[in-house]
Formats: sequence, structure tokens, C-alpha cells
Amino acid sequence: MGEIEDAIERADREAFTRQPPKTLKGQIRYLLKQLGSAKAVAQEIGVTADSVNRYRRGARKHPRADVAAKIDDAVRQRWQPQVRKRRQKQAAATGGITVETRARFGYTAPIGTTDDGRFRRLTVHLPPAYAQRLFDARNAGASDQQMRGIIAEGFKDVYFQDSGGRALGLSDVAINDIDYLDLDF
Repeated sequence: MGEIEDAIERADREAFTRQPPKTLKGQIRYLLKQLGSAKAVAQEIGVTADSVNRYRRGARKHPRADVAAKIDDAVRQRWQPQVRKRRQKQAAATGGITVETRARFGYTAPIGTTDDGRFRRLTVHLPPAYAQRLFDARNAGASDQQMRGIIAEGFKDVYFQDSGGRALGLSDVAINDIDYLDLDF
């Protein structure tokens, strides 16, 4: 996953109203309930159906680290989907999305101005339209670079051009060398 995808996942996890199961047995039971069979869970996490049943019964308590990570990821992906949908719908309809980042911003500007990229630490609230475009792109399987372009366009409009109040000759903004990026919606 890319930086933008990771940031959206973190923001989704912050929305949980209850924490997902922490124990191995609890996680396996949850996955069995969601996927319906030990065979389906086994395919999801890359083990045999017998191993899934051993985890469920408690006969095997310590999966390999990579399997434990897959189990945890599978649970978190399916945990509270309605809460996630509701928050994303609200962000796309009325709330917008707040992006906090430290990255190198470069831009194309008219002659006589500097277009040298430099590191900036920015916290910018993007309007709901950008949140909707970002979620749509993510759901369509867009690359991290494409989602980065949507955020850069939002920064150009909201931060650099102040929604049409300045820097109207600015034609293109690029986000490079992301130090960190966090989203909140």
C-alpha cells in the first residue's frame, strides 16, 4: 500500500466505536462468522482449513508472524464497515477531509516567480468534493500517485490559490518526498 492508502486506513481505524477482537480465537471466530467457513478463512490468510480450526479451538495458539499479520489485517478490513461508510459519506457530502503533511511541494508558476520545490508542513482542510474524488479513486483501485495528484490539486486550490483569491497563474502543484501524511475526516 502507498502513503495515501495507509493514511485512509488509519483514519478509518480511528472511527471504530468498538475495538476489534484482540485474541487469536476471537479474531478467528469473527472471520469465520464473516466468511462463513474455515476453508474461506484459510484461503484469506494463507493456511489450511485444519489450521484455522486449530486456532478456533485453541489447540494452536501462536501462528507464524506473517500469518498473525494477515489475520489481523483481515479482521481490520471487515470491522465495522457501516461506521466507515457513514464517516466517508459524511466527509464526501458535507465535512470534507483534513490533510496534514510534511512533504516537498513543487509547482509550475509564471516567469519571475520561484518554482523551486521545498519542504512545507501543511495542515489543510479540503472541501467535500475532494474527499469524494479521493474515496472514488481509492474504490476504483487508483494508484498512490493518482491519489497524490487529487490531494495536490486540492492544495493548489485551497492553500496556494486561496480558492481563487491569489496566485492565479499557478498551473500545477506536485507533492514529492512525503515525510509523513495523515488524513482526518
